[in-house]
Amino acid sequence: MATILVVDDELGIRDLLSEILNDEGHTVELAENAAQARSVRAQLRPDLVLLDIWMPDTDGVTLLKEWASTGMLSMPVIMMSGHATIDTAVEATRIGATAFLEKPITMAKLLKAVDQGLNKAPAKPGGSAIPSTLRVGNMLSPELTVEAVMTGSSLPEPALDLGPQSLQSFNLDGPLREARDEFEKAYFEYHLAKEAGSMTRVAEKTGLERTHLYRKLKQLGVDLARSKRNAL
Repeated sequence: MATILVVDDELGIRDLLSEILNDEGHTVELAENAAQARSVRAQLRPDLVLLDIWMPDTDGVTLLKEWASTGMLSMPVIMMSGHATIDTAVEATRIGATAFLEKPITMAKLLKAVDQGLNKAPAKPGGSAIPSTLRVGNMLSPELTVEAVMTGSSLPEPALDLGPQSLQSFNLDGPLREARDEFEKAYFEYHLAKEAGSMTRVAEKTGLERTHLYRKLKQLGVDLARSKRNAL
């Protein structure tokens, strides 16, 4: 797992991102302003940084530019903001940011951006600010959002090829409750295996609160340890 630095002046956002990322197995370092972010970056080399744009002391784009000019932009940086403009996103990309998340940040988008960021090299400063697939000739598509400029997320995503699925047989001659329990157990075991045992992701995919999910798995007799092993 990775070491991730979260830089945001809002305590609630720092706590929320920290909880989600810790649940995914990552080590999380927190900073509430650019000064603290500089200190953490000087002491260790995080694998990825989530950096808010609007902060009281130094804004995120300025800090990103500082790291790029001093050779400290050796890790992927994902920018975050609820009020950024496309011009800001373009500037951040030119400096070296790899992605952008618009607030409020959903858990699905956060985990997707983090996974993608950890699996690719940091963007090179001065590179192409706008992916070529988002251009129409030499002009930007008028429907682009700030996030689309940074990630290309306005483009349709290819369908995932999950490969052939094993068929599950159920006893349809028994009582309805027993058949339902068999189905629910197979359903949750499938999602646990697919999400590598992550309770956070399974809760998100199945639409259940985590507390309810734990109770349900215990009631159905789902072996969480076995599910994690099967996911490896």
